Order: sequence, then C-alpha cells, then structure tokens
Amino acid sequence: MNKVLIIGKGGREHALAWKFASYNSVEQVFCAPGNPGIAKESKVSTIPVEADNIEELLKFAKQEKITLTVIGPEAPLVEGIVDRFNEVGLKCFGPTKEAAKLEGSKVYAKEFFERHGIPSAKYDVFSDFDTATEFLKQRDFPIVIKVDGLAAGKGVSIVKSLTEAELILDDIFHKKVFGSAGSKIIIEDFISGEELSYICMINPFRYLSFASSQDHKARDDGDNGPNTGGMGAYSPANLMDNKLEKKILDTVIEPTIKGIQKDGLEFTGFLYAGLMINEKNEIKVLEFNCRFGDPEAQPVLMRLKSNLFDACLDLLNNKNEFKALEFDPKTAITIVLAADGYPGKFIKDIEIPESVDEVNSKDNGVKIFHAGTYTRSNKVFSGGGRVLNVSCMSESLLNARSSAYEAIKKLQIKNLFFRKDIGQKGL
Repeated sequence: MNKVLIIGKGGREHALAWKFASYNSVEQVFCAPGNPGIAKESKVSTIPVEADNIEELLKFAKQEKITLTVIGPEAPLVEGIVDRFNEVGLKCFGPTKEAAKLEGSKVYAKEFFERHGIPSAKYDVFSDFDTATEFLKQRDFPIVIKVDGLAAGKGVSIVKSLTEAELILDDIFHKKVFGSAGSKIIIEDFISGEELSYICMINPFRYLSFASSQDHKARDDGDNGPNTGGMGAYSPANLMDNKLEKKILDTVIEPTIKGIQKDGLEFTGFLYAGLMINEKNEIKVLEFNCRFGDPEAQPVLMRLKSNLFDACLDLLNNKNEFKALEFDPKTAITIVLAADGYPGKFIKDIEIPESVDEVNSKDNGVKIFHAGTYTRSNKVFSGGGRVLNVSCMSESLLNARSSAYEAIKKLQIKNLFFRKDIGQKGL
C-alpha cells in the first residue's frame, strides 16, 4: 500500500500530485498544504500543514506510514526537511540541508561551479552598498545583480545603468527588501542568448534526464519587464538537439555529479539547471535549483510516460539498473495566469469561476493546474501572484498553444493577466 506525500501548494505541486495519483501502484496521495485544484484530483487529499512546518509534516508522514515524500518548493529543503526525514528512516526525495545550498546560496553555488569546472559567468561578491557602487562605476552595462539567498525567483535584476543599479542596491542593502537573503550579493557579467531549463533526477552516482523545456521568466511579452517565478513554459524546447544535450551532460551534469561526490554531499532529488546558450552553442549555468521547475514541471510531467514513483524510489535505493525516462513525442505548454500587479504588490481575493472546471473537463488536451488559490465559503479565490496554469498537450506546439490560449479566452477572469507570446520562440 503505497502512499505519497507532496509538500507545497503551487502549480508544480498540483502537477506532481496529479501525476503520482495516475499510477496504479500508488494508492493515495497527500499534499501539504495543497490547494483547491489539488483537492479535486482523484486519490488526492490535502492536509492543512504548511510546507515549512517540518515537525508536523514528519509527524503526519510517520502516522500515515508514507512510502515517499516529494518536496515541491525550495524553502523546506534549505531548512533541512530531508535531514529530519532521513533521521527517522523515512524516504524523502530531495537534497539535505548542506546540498540544498546549491540553490539556497548563490555564492555557495558559484564557488561549487569554480571548484568543479562548471561554466558560469564571471562574478564578484559584495556585502555593502558603497563597495558595490564603487565597483559598478568601473563596469560596463548591462550587468546582473543577484541576492545571495532565496527570493522566490525575484532576486535577480538585469541592470542597464548605474542609476538603476543604485536603486536596486538601495532596496537590497538599505531598505532590506529581501531581508537576510540580501546580506550578500553577486554582481556578474551579463550573458546574452537563449535560456534553457535542463532538469534531471540525480543521486550521487547517476542521473535520469527529463525532457527539455523553455521557461519565460520576464513578466511581459518580448521578454520585457521585471523577472518573475515564470510566466509559462513549453516542452520540448526547439533549441535542444542531441549534440547540445551531449554538451550539457558533459560540461554541466556529469561534473556536478562528480562534484557532489567529491564534496561529500547527500543529494538524491531533482536538479534543475538554468542555462544560457549563446549563438555559438556555448553553455553557461545561470543557476541551480534543487527542485522541479515551476512552471516547467507542468508541461514536462504532462509528457512523462515513465513511472515517476518507481524512478524516485530506485534512485533513493541506489538501484544499479536504470532505464532512461520516456516521454510522449507530443508537445505540451503551460501559460501562467497571474494577478494584476505581480511580481510586485498584486491583487488578492479574485474569485475563480466554476468555468475553470468546465474548461478542464471538456477541452481536449487542456488541463488547468491551480497555483495561488484558496477556498472560502465553498468558493475559490486567488491568494498568490501566480494563480492558474493553463496547460495543454497536443500533436504540435502550434496546436497546443492555440488550444491553451483558446481555453484562457473562455475563462474570462478579471484582474488576471498573461503573456501572449509563450512558446512563440519554438514556432
């Protein structure tokens, strides 16, 4: 009797819960705390425990005899949830607290890249306004400023002038907009090219690659506006071919596995490499995340044919024989509907009509994953910045894209916005 516990409450967690619940070998899926969309999936129950309440989650997992726990967001990983589960012999898919620093600290990650010869932009570290400003006076623009700690995907700024840089540094060091996450920053060279998300499942000895995907980080069409947690994604990414994939594995993934071994890190979980590919097909790592991407998880999991439950357990048990993960040859896309004002101060409590469920069930290939939603008096409302993920899998990117945008039209929800060009690069 296999039970899975998913930790988190966004669109990624909805996609994970939906996928795990589709396997006959999984009897029940719990999601903590989950959301109203997750609660409607068959075989899935939500439990009212927040993702950062590690002791309560542990208590629940012991009580329910959970077979496998999968962590969605980064914060519990950085707080050491895997260490606590490991202490009591519960299987938890994710890196330990020390290994999760690869995402939790940009400085730690950069030092790891340097140590193990993984290509990344040149950088300098600063911990005060004056020194950083003096340094920037000698530099050409654009340049990239990143806060060291976790910032929900909003801690990276591409700055085009000294004036703009000073405003950002003022926010970080004086106004402390990012709190302790901004106690140190990285200033690094700006790299141009196409962004690519490369996600795999790893343990310290091997990896299983997921299908490629391309995220859209900027808020507005044409990759303009501030950075967000992601406004949409599609899979496979047209940028990816066998030659490029081999290069990614040789220069990024394999050196990472060797580096994890060498540094004695315990990491069995999802590794998400945010990459920049320039016109010469040269690769630079922008960042590492220690969990599945959001919104990349949604289109990638729609295409996944292999059994994710088995793959997680095989890696945790360090099984010797592995088959490559299999994917549907179709294309899948996810378009994020966000609340007006996001990624800044956004509108909350937007009512989500029941037409969401109708679109879900009637439209061929369309699946709507809930992200920042909650229930009040039997009605669903928005609570987060990214609210719904309209997803579709179809024979071609063109078809998937038009079906997803068609579904959005039918929803007609006020105060939600979306990018109109998700997947356009792949056409």
